[in-house]
Amino acid sequence: MSGIDWTVLIGTLLFIVIYGVWKTRGSTDLKGYLKGNNDAKWWAIGISIMATQASAITFLSTPGQAYTEGMGFIQFYFGLPIAMIILSVTFIPIYYKLKVYTAYEFLETRFDLKTRTLAAMLFLIQRGLAAGITIYAPAIILSSLLHWDLTLTNIFIGVLVIIYTVSGGTKAVTQTQKQQMMVMMGGMIVAGIIVLQMLPPELSMSDTLQVAGSSGKLNLVSFDFDLENRYNIWSGMTAAVFLFMSYFGTDQSQVQRYLTGKSLAQSRLGLIMNGLLKIPMQFIILFIGVLVFVFYQFNQAPLFFNKTGTEKVIESKYAAKYHDLEQDYQLLFDKKKDVVSSLVAANQAGETDLMKVHQQTLQQYQKQEVVLRESAKELINKADNSIETNDKDYIFMNFVMDYMPIGMIGLLFAVMFSAAMSSTASELNALATTTTIDLYKRSVKPKENEKHYLKSSKMFTLLWGILAITFATTASLFENLIQAVNILGSLFYGTILGIFLVAFYVKKVKGNAVFIAAILSEICVLAIHFLNEYNIAPSFLEMGYLWYNLVGCILVIVFGLALSFGKKEVNCK
Repeated sequence: MSGIDWTVLIGTLLFIVIYGVWKTRGSTDLKGYLKGNNDAKWWAIGISIMATQASAITFLSTPGQAYTEGMGFIQFYFGLPIAMIILSVTFIPIYYKLKVYTAYEFLETRFDLKTRTLAAMLFLIQRGLAAGITIYAPAIILSSLLHWDLTLTNIFIGVLVIIYTVSGGTKAVTQTQKQQMMVMMGGMIVAGIIVLQMLPPELSMSDTLQVAGSSGKLNLVSFDFDLENRYNIWSGMTAAVFLFMSYFGTDQSQVQRYLTGKSLAQSRLGLIMNGLLKIPMQFIILFIGVLVFVFYQFNQAPLFFNKTGTEKVIESKYAAKYHDLEQDYQLLFDKKKDVVSSLVAANQAGETDLMKVHQQTLQQYQKQEVVLRESAKELINKADNSIETNDKDYIFMNFVMDYMPIGMIGLLFAVMFSAAMSSTASELNALATTTTIDLYKRSVKPKENEKHYLKSSKMFTLLWGILAITFATTASLFENLIQAVNILGSLFYGTILGIFLVAFYVKKVKGNAVFIAAILSEICVLAIHFLNEYNIAPSFLEMGYLWYNLVGCILVIVFGLALSFGKKEVNCK
């Protein structure tokens, strides 16, 4: 990168950290540190909720997802508005009535201490691991692109977050997320405009959409019912609703965002804002990925997008074979470019039949391109099996490095770092709050004063930050970064949501029954995932990970009712 890019990147990050520390200096009590004195307005809550969910994984993976598989991922968010309405009507009023610091405090009121502790522990396990992935996922991409040491990149992101999160707590997270969200979406929108301007001048928007559609990249909605398909209208409107209800209603990293609201109405508006704006936001990011795809139909794309992998194979004994693949790839690109140009000309002339012919030819060439890319990945794996061969997470930032103007490169790297910091700060803040309120204050040191718990919260924030960095430096990359976090969440969210739904709606089930039901449910979900992961699941258990949320939730309810049936249970507290 140029000196200007480095200045933009470092200046942006330093401003966010310094602003967060300065703006929230002087937190002297637990309520101010963990709930921001309940002075957040609805728009700040909405921004904070969106920024917490929109991690660097979103901005790194989503364009690559659209580039390789199209825009079908948008269906994952179709159930979000429904979930936000349900939560606004049911969960939030109870949290406000009880004046809780965490979602899990309510469970002791409804059930008993052990159920509260179990839910808190499930959250800590899931979110503690996710915090490490939130740091590691962008670090492995950014370190490769910037030629930084991976461990140092993990530490760099983690330390920046720890500085202002330990200093200012919840208010620091909310304050910095305003700037981070502005940087993130502003940078991506400007990038999208620049990509449009970089397309051939004779290419209209209609032509652009025609090229993308002919290549299967505008497949927004699929009505095919298939449990193994991760993204279709059915999973988005059912299983994803349960995931979002659990994430936004029971995950403390999100609950803490709207517990800072000035009133119940402000918190509700913040959630509704998230439900209304999240889908357009994801659409924009996905569409940028589609534009990058169209750009590469007229400009030669790399055979493999992770340049580190390319360097490794060129230095190995497989260099000659890889060079042959690159030549074949170049010849195929020339043919494909001619077909794309003919397709555009036919579209402009309104020759529908000719368009269909060119579309079929284009799809054949694209299948050949996939074969060549897979062959390249095999050679790279033979040259160095430590290189991750799923390179879709490198697509967007590789394009940025190669084609974006000076200044924009630094800004878009700032987008990725800001997104990583934003999500990680929320996670550390929530982990520390849950540890302090649900475990330490409730069961370990129940009779200490306010200052003691304030210091403890800061120490737990620091501790979770160190643990997240440690996990990040030892983690291995999943198939796809954005899927990694969603899979991890789906393994636990269904069970946690099931506990809360029983608490709200199934009055017959008491503490002992729901406690055992939750344990049995979690064992079943983990077993189903194991069977699917190793392709040994019987046909009736073959499913995409989004369905784990529905399965886990229903199992808690069913097991809880079965254990309570015909028994008059004593609710032990």
